[in-house]
Amino acid sequence: MSNKTVIANPWQALRQFTAARIALGRAGVSQPTAPQLEFQLAHARARDAVHLALDGAALAQSLGQALALPGVALRSAAESRNVYLQRPDLGRKLDPASRQMLVTLRAQPYDLAFVIADGLSALAIEQNALPFLRILMRRLAVEQWALAPIAVVQQGRVAVGDEVGEVLGARAALVLIGERPGLSSPDSMGLYLTWAPRAGLTDESRNCISNVRPAGLRYEEAAFKLHYLLAESRRRQLSGVELKDETPEGGRLDVAERKFLL
Repeated sequence: MSNKTVIANPWQALRQFTAARIALGRAGVSQPTAPQLEFQLAHARARDAVHLALDGAALAQSLGQALALPGVALRSAAESRNVYLQRPDLGRKLDPASRQMLVTLRAQPYDLAFVIADGLSALAIEQNALPFLRILMRRLAVEQWALAPIAVVQQGRVAVGDEVGEVLGARAALVLIGERPGLSSPDSMGLYLTWAPRAGLTDESRNCISNVRPAGLRYEEAAFKLHYLLAESRRRQLSGVELKDETPEGGRLDVAERKFLL
């Protein structure tokens, strides 16, 4: 389609600030060909991210080696990707063999259990989990944290981390999970922190940091916010709606900067 037939949108200058599909222009009463093709490509990438299979064993091994922690590959009760997508409840609990495997790893009291789940985007986990954890581990290294073996759960949803943490006897569980792909973000990773994890908890018991990826919330910023939440969760022995993110933008948190009403 000739550029002469495309009528530009006056908001086009705003596109430099967002990946959202705004100010695309028009050709007659229709969308121009190029934006339409870009939309179809983004939709295909989102669908691929949902259906991409995660190699749990390989990821558990690579994370364990890189972070000097044991890694274990687990599965949820959803036996296949199709079942996982149709039965969210099965993705929230471990299959019997995985649960028994975790029982054998409960050797000491742990402060924190890392749970890596494919969620709705294995791509997000493959691209973001290791580089993010490298940065977070540097922050945790200056403190005393007893870390549980890294649990990689295939076909897992957020709540499966509660069962993993409970079986391991961890005081807190941190779930890294692939988020539902958007049409400009098929690789977005979410972080969910729960104090005193146990099966049956609901979302108000968790703190969430979302859109962790190079084109979203950068690893350094996410690690900064999460480290604060981890420290406060351990100090106050709580999480979820009772624990607020009081970190300032782009700086160190000073006691005087805390919001006294929260």
